[in-house]
Parts: sequence; structure tokens; C-alpha cells
Amino acid sequence: MIVGVLVACEGFKQAMGAHADVVAKAGSQELTVGRLSALLSQAKVPVTGEIAKAITNIWVDYELLGNAAAHNDSLNDPKMVNDALWPIISQMRAGKWHDVVVKTFHIDTAGSEAKFNAGEVLAARHILFLVPQGATPAQSDSVRKVAEGVRAQVTPANFTEMATKYTQEPGGAQRGGDLGVFTKGAMVPQFEQAVEAIKPGQVSALVKTQFGYHIIRRSTYSEVAPEVASRLNGPALQTADSVYITQLETAGKIQFKPTAVATIKEAAKDLDAHKNDKTVIATSKAGDFTVARLTRWLEAFQQREDLGKKLQTAPDSVVLSFAKNVLRNELVLHQADSAKIELTPEESKQLQTRFTEVIVQSQEQLGISAKSLADSAKTVAEREKLASARVNTYIDKLMQQQAGFVQIPPPLEELMKKKYTVTINQAAMDKAVTASAALKAKADSTRAKNAPPTEVPMGGMQMPQGAPAPAAPAPAPKSTKKTP
Repeated sequence: MIVGVLVACEGFKQAMGAHADVVAKAGSQELTVGRLSALLSQAKVPVTGEIAKAITNIWVDYELLGNAAAHNDSLNDPKMVNDALWPIISQMRAGKWHDVVVKTFHIDTAGSEAKFNAGEVLAARHILFLVPQGATPAQSDSVRKVAEGVRAQVTPANFTEMATKYTQEPGGAQRGGDLGVFTKGAMVPQFEQAVEAIKPGQVSALVKTQFGYHIIRRSTYSEVAPEVASRLNGPALQTADSVYITQLETAGKIQFKPTAVATIKEAAKDLDAHKNDKTVIATSKAGDFTVARLTRWLEAFQQREDLGKKLQTAPDSVVLSFAKNVLRNELVLHQADSAKIELTPEESKQLQTRFTEVIVQSQEQLGISAKSLADSAKTVAEREKLASARVNTYIDKLMQQQAGFVQIPPPLEELMKKKYTVTINQAAMDKAVTASAALKAKADSTRAKNAPPTEVPMGGMQMPQGAPAPAAPAPAPKSTKKTP
């Protein structure tokens, strides 16, 4: 019996030892302490637990995408996609209800159409044929000839269809070339002058700007009336909207629990761990507002982890204000539910399509598309292994700044984590941070030992700061002119 106990204890120790060396599991793949510490040792700044967590999350997201591709799983199950997109769908539904409410504000818009037709505000759709920067005259002329061929087919009636088919503006096809309502000075001069030169409903001749060649259709008032009214009657609408929000909060009977701030700050330390936390933060006419509900709304934020950090250290008044803003969404959504406000089939289809496009684009960027894996590996196990190898190669390049960061949107991340097994071992992650410090010290010592005698000593010099872990690139500075 004693021998049996000893054997069992030894097996337990071995199992625990193996587990202690695994930082994360994503599907059938494992991120070991050695692997993570090696990645961390490449960081250009002192390694912290936050950096380790960021790299681990990237590894998990990329591995899950690879796992889906290996199984030829398109991740497009409508029910799961709608569930993952709940924060976005809810915001869209709340917005549609708010549009209904705005119509009850009884703001005098009698002169809006005349002002629109006079050009106080403008609205247009366009079809853009891009001319690359540095294009030769011959290349530009080639683009112009293509644009002229399309222009010959365009009419006011088929403009949206043609824009969807031909425009090269990023994201323009999904909008049918729609630029919405804009004020004077928002567009480059040539574009604005072309819009003003035609009447609402008419289509312009070919227009050349710094971006390329445009075919423009000036929108009619009836097509953009709500947005025009919003632009021309902004102050009055803001006042009416403020009254609506105040009345909504009063009627909603929001009551925060005495422990609300402490509960939110505790949950903010690890939002993923509180996805099913039923602790009540506040009550309202919309029902109990729980920690789980709060984390669900936060899934809409791209930098959710950063928001969590801010909530942990923010003054109590700021935390309560933030929570109240989220609760307003709950109350508006509650009204939308009562009014049976839903997305149209077309809106739902567009969301599903865009979701699928993001998956395909991300997998192609990482080199793990289902087709590329199937071309090189026949069995699921072989495709899993190949996908993981490609993911790890990509992450190595990413850490060496030889590849771009592929951002996985929160809804896709949420869907994959629900569909596939994911575990993260915080103790092993801490172990990797400690191990990486030793690796960095050894590497620094080796570099110093092998440095030529004429090399300038680095002691006392400030090393340039770089991103220790891959992060989404900073957005380009915004132009003062809207890109049509």
C-alpha cells in the first residue's frame, strides 16, 4: 500500500511539474515557459507581467485561428457569431431606437431642405479609381480610361450598385460609395467644387483629385434628411437629447449597490475571469446590472485591457460615471426590446459577411489559411502541427519587427475561446518572466564580452524605447481634409 501511495505521489509530482511548465494551451497546442521566456527576452524594455500576458494572448489568438483553419472550421455559425457580436448588435439596436426617439423631439426643420439645396451642408456618394502615389503619367492615364468606361454606364438610378462594384475606396464598397453628410471644407477642394457644381440627384463628370479619379452623385434631401437635420439643428438636438437622457435615468430608477465601485475595480483586474460573475452592481428598470453584464459591454472595446487598468486606479466618481453610461445603454436597449427594434436582414448579413472577411484576412496574413494548410498537409493532426509552426514563425518575426501585428477583434477572440479549449497558467507565466530576465542578462553579458575594443561603451547611455510586445500600430495623423 505504501509503495502504491509513493508511486501515485510521484505521478502527481510529474503531472504538476509538466503543468507548471505550460503557460497556456490553445486547442491542442501548448506555450511552454521556455518558449515564452525566449520571446520575452527579445523585448526592448524591461519585461513585466503585463508584457508577458500580452504576448501570451497574441499566441492564444493566433493558435486558435490556426486550429480553426486546420479543422476547416469557417467559424461562421450564425448563432455563435451573433452571440459574439452581441455588444455591436446591441449598440446598433440602441442606436436605431434612439433615431426613433429623435423624431419625437419636434425640432423645427422646415428650412432644412432649402438650406441643403443651397449647399450649407453637402452629401454625396462616389466611385473612386485610385491612382497610386508616384504613378507615371501613363499609369494615371490608364486609370482614367478605366474610369471613363465605367462613367459611361453610370446613372443616378444604378449609382449605388455601380459604386459597390467598382469603387476602390477602402470600405467604400460596403457603403455603396456613401460619404454621408459633410460641411464645406471637409473635402479636398476639387471634390467639393464638383459636388457643388451639380444638383441633388445628378451625377458628375469624371473628377481628378490627389487620390485619383472620382464619379460623384450628389445625394437628394430625402435620402439624407435625418442626418441633414442633425447637422443643421445640432444645438437644439443636443438640448433635446440631454432632456431625454435625464428622463431616461429618472424613469429607469438606477440604484447602485454600496459596494459597486469596489466590485467593478476588483473585476477590472481580470475581466475574463468575471465573464460569468453574477454579482449585482446596480438595479434599474432594465433589471439587475451584474459584473457579467458589464464585462459583456466592455467586449466592444478594442483596448479592453487598457480600460480595465484605468478602472482599477480611477477615482470612485469616475468609475460610477462610467458604469452609469453603460447603464444608459442598458435602458435604451430595454426600450428597444419593448419596441421590438431589430436589425434588418440586410444589416445582419453585412455583419456576418464582415465577420467572415476578418477571419479570412487574418488567417491569410498569418499564412494559415485553410487552403494553404490543406495544400501541404493531409490529416487534421498534420495541419494542426503545420499551423502552429507557422504561427510561431510569425510571432518570432513579429518580435523582431519583421512582420506586422495582426489585430484579432474582440468578437472573434470571444467566439474562438468559447468554441475551443483555452487555459492560462499565471504561475507558469510568472516563471517565464523570471526566466527571461536571466536570458536577457546572459545575452547582454555575451554582447559586452564580444564587443570590439573600439566599440563605445553602452553604460550610461539611454537605449531607445521600443514596443516590447507587438501592439497595434499607432493610427496615422489625421488630415485636416476628409478623404473622399
